[in-house]
Amino acid sequence: MSAEGVFITFEGGDGAGKSTQIQRVRDWFIERGRTVKVTREPGGTELGVQIRQMVQNGPEDIDPQTEALLYAADRAYHVATLIRPALAAGEVVLADRYIDSSLAYQGAARSLGVDEIRSLSMWATQSLDPTLTFLLDLPPEVGARRRTDAPDRMERESTDFHERVRHEYLRLADAEPERIIVIDGVGTPDEVFSEIRGVLEERFGSGVVQHVDDETAVDQPSRPVDKSAEPLTTDNAKVASHSAPKAKTKSGAQSSKSSKKKSMLGILAGQVPLWPSAEEDKA
Repeated sequence: MSAEGVFITFEGGDGAGKSTQIQRVRDWFIERGRTVKVTREPGGTELGVQIRQMVQNGPEDIDPQTEALLYAADRAYHVATLIRPALAAGEVVLADRYIDSSLAYQGAARSLGVDEIRSLSMWATQSLDPTLTFLLDLPPEVGARRRTDAPDRMERESTDFHERVRHEYLRLADAEPERIIVIDGVGTPDEVFSEIRGVLEERFGSGVVQHVDDETAVDQPSRPVDKSAEPLTTDNAKVASHSAPKAKTKSGAQSSKSSKKKSMLGILAGQVPLWPSAEEDKA
């Protein structure tokens, strides 16, 4: 019996480390015998690459409505040509940004209306929701310090803009605690992935293995983060299933339960001590 498709999205402000954690989650699923596709919005398709260039590096006078419609157009094509076919084939799809990004950036920070942007996005995707969303949360000033190259049009927005983005992300997490799991993005990559791995083991630890006949199947090497004009998609070969752990971990249960009990908006009221991360991400 073939496995069902799994759709996991990664959200958070600039510099949250999404790209690093996506590659680690990709490896986690591959070790358990799954075929994984890594993608992003915008930029997961050839059309998306062009839209990404227009939105992030286009003219400064792009108005909020145009920006929102460009993202919606990319998302409609992305879902129809890449995400839905992969899920129908039983693959795991890991996406760097999805509808929640539009709700936070265009709906809230651009003041276009969260409900309006949600309706547009659901129409564009024919109501395709993720199985699970990891929200990597950190203060905007921390993300800005992690930047290593010139900021794009979105990153040049004010601190107040990025604070509104963060506030909306946390509000969404409060509203959907079963789907959106908030992860403290301030720590080191290992610390962040430890939290993510606990959730993965709790949610998927006993049900993700696909048995393969060829025990010599070899996985493709991990693809580095690419910010050039190429679609960020990765198809990975299946590997033998004997390495998959079956039991839930104590840390996994605690991570999920604490995410449900804790008010996400409360994070804004009392920030934990900050320290720089060794790995950066501006996606």
